[in-house]
Amino acid sequence: MHKLTVIGLGAAELSQLQVGVYKKLKSAKKIYVRTMDHPVIRELQEEGIEFESFDAVYEKHGTFQPVYQEITEKLIEAVQHEPIMYAVPGHPLVAEQTVQLLIEAERLGGINLSIEGGQSFLDPIFGALKIDPIEGFQLLDGTSFSIHDVNMRGHLLIAQVYDSFSASEVKLSLMEKYRDDYPVTIVTAAGSSLEKLTTVPLYELDQSVEINNLTTIYVPPIENDLDALRDWTTFRRIIATLRGPNGCPWDQKQTHESLKKYMLEEVHEFLAAIDDEDDFGMVEELGDVLLQVFLHAQIGEDNGYFNLEEVLSSISEKMIRRHPHVFGEVSVEDADEVVANWEAIKKQEKGEQTGSILKGEYRASSSLQTSYNYQKKCASVGFDWPNEEGAWEKFLEEWKEFKEEVIKGTPASRLDEFGDVLFTLVNIARFYKISPEEALVHANEKFVRRFHYVEQKVIESGLPFSDFTLEQLDAFWNEAKVLEKGEN
Repeated sequence: MHKLTVIGLGAAELSQLQVGVYKKLKSAKKIYVRTMDHPVIRELQEEGIEFESFDAVYEKHGTFQPVYQEITEKLIEAVQHEPIMYAVPGHPLVAEQTVQLLIEAERLGGINLSIEGGQSFLDPIFGALKIDPIEGFQLLDGTSFSIHDVNMRGHLLIAQVYDSFSASEVKLSLMEKYRDDYPVTIVTAAGSSLEKLTTVPLYELDQSVEINNLTTIYVPPIENDLDALRDWTTFRRIIATLRGPNGCPWDQKQTHESLKKYMLEEVHEFLAAIDDEDDFGMVEELGDVLLQVFLHAQIGEDNGYFNLEEVLSSISEKMIRRHPHVFGEVSVEDADEVVANWEAIKKQEKGEQTGSILKGEYRASSSLQTSYNYQKKCASVGFDWPNEEGAWEKFLEEWKEFKEEVIKGTPASRLDEFGDVLFTLVNIARFYKISPEEALVHANEKFVRRFHYVEQKVIESGLPFSDFTLEQLDAFWNEAKVLEKGEN
């Protein structure tokens, strides 16, 4: 089997090329290059070295991945007939996707691969920017990186930015986290006589200078939290500071128990924003919910019981375990089968339950939700009406008994029968897949909106409530209903 030798051309001109690399290039019989667009190639051609490039492959495809795939396939085919050398910019193992594909081919037994030296573009870039990589840096591929991968507190280098289009894509991604005018530096031909550094505000990244295949984008570390408000670690630091020794007295004294009511309030306010189809409201209210989650996680860490990483690990593992149709080999037909799988996996995880099946279903914060949980759990073992007709009949029966107790019963018996009425209403809601808790939240919000209208009409009149009859107030209420329906 012939050998395929990969060698690095360095980052600059011939004067910067390593002597050993130069000698191997001079002695090679057949040399392929990924692209001819590199400063050292022209000088080597003047010395009589011949190259065969894959520039034509770039012109055939609209994205980079098929380009890299085709180059790899052509190299594997060529080395079947003779030993060849494949020369790439920089170092073969730094930001060179075709080399990674060749390594995979060797692992599968397809080729005999040798990787030689070459100076990567990183060294001259560090020198040009005068930064020390030990402070922490990231090297990301501009054609595929996600903003979720970015560490805003380290030096960020983005390679594979070839033209204004790819620069525009990088800009839009960075603007998801960084402020629009955050300074970024465009580094071109680092280490060569054509080296150029241009610092621009982020929003001008794709407009200011010419971008080519020798371009790398540098984003400096953020210097304060105000520049990283969209970063998760910033929020965590804020919560830790609030709970810390020099933090806020109110936050410092909170416990899991004291925060329970706030969690409920924030969730209900988020649900209200959903009902109002208020995107900006949802952003704000979800932030308030996240505040509660991070506070509880920080309290757990402060007390030495758990931290945010354990919370993330727990829910991540659960999502992977309970979605084998996504992360495993299981096949499902529809959403109903997904739910059935979820419940089966959940039951398997928890093992054989001892004691009542209603254990753990009580919710101190909501009697409505507790009723719903009890009924749903009992239905899972067959203790349920066969259809909604049974639930309706039971409601009418309990309603009749309550009306009888209103006439001839005691306060205690009326309380008891009215509880039965509410319980049967929850059962009816369950049959129609309605959350009774959410329905009552919605009804309360609707009541508040309409009563606010009534209050406004009274205020506009300049008279006190006592001067209005119930019929007049009810007329205002009906006006509010008509206005709401008109808006809908």
